[in-house]
Amino acid sequence: MSGRFISLEGGEGAGKSTQARRLAEALRARGLEVVVTREPGGSEGAEAIRALLLHGAQTRWSTHSEALLFAAARADHVEKTISPAIGSGAWVICDRYLDSSRAYQGLAGGIDDAAILALHGFGSRGLLPDRTFVLEVPVEQGRARAESRDGVAADRFAARGDAFHADVAAAFRRFAANEPERFRLVDASADPDSVTEALLAGLADLLP
Repeated sequence: MSGRFISLEGGEGAGKSTQARRLAEALRARGLEVVVTREPGGSEGAEAIRALLLHGAQTRWSTHSEALLFAAARADHVEKTISPAIGSGAWVICDRYLDSSRAYQGLAGGIDDAAILALHGFGSRGLLPDRTFVLEVPVEQGRARAESRDGVAADRFAARGDAFHADVAAAFRRFAANEPERFRLVDASADPDSVTEALLAGLADLLP
């Protein structure tokens, strides 16, 4: 049985990490082997880059530097974790992936989408998920959730203003409209059980 690759995307406070765990539990209950991972991170090298990206002053990196660092982390993540797991027949659930770079550094950050995709083509050999879920919550609700979760320890991206995060949300909706076969939009303002059910429904055509 061939593995599958699922990514969860969305803005701050959308519940991606929670739903990655819940979806993994539901798939394991169906007898599937599941690997849960995250970006930036998911391999030793990528976790080291994660620390560089998420911490420090807002001005620590330019948007172009961020794009290069994310691409480097993703390349290591794909080579060391994602591709081997898929090859072994596991389902991989990733908390953020390429489309976060396209949204944060791309549309919201001002870098052309083609440049982000070119970096991905070189570093990660263009690997795309079989299904990408965008968990949607209003920016204000997401900010409140993130503040409740992180307190004063918000990372460099969560700490950016509402206008930036509104641009991120718009980017994800644009990607979903342009790639309807891969993307599914999910109302993540609902209760966690309902969100997990929506994810499973969105995988119905891929489940064995």
